[in-house]
Amino acid sequence: MQATVSRYDTETFSGAVLTDTGIELPFTVHAVADTPVRHLRVGQRVRIETTGSGADLSVTRVDFGTVL
Repeated sequence: MQATVSRYDTETFSGAVLTDTGIELPFTVHAVADTPVRHLRVGQRVRIETTGSGADLSVTRVDFGTVL
């Protein structure tokens, strides 16, 4: 799923993304821990992986939206 970074804290490496369907989902440092992501900026497009559904939907991985 693709999303846009809506908040990002450079000290905790956590933040939130806004999905293309308009849902804001928070993420923690664990979502970027095993990715090449070292810094994100508000407005940046990313690819996310999630688990759960409805109110239990949570972000498990945040990665760059494009692969080089």
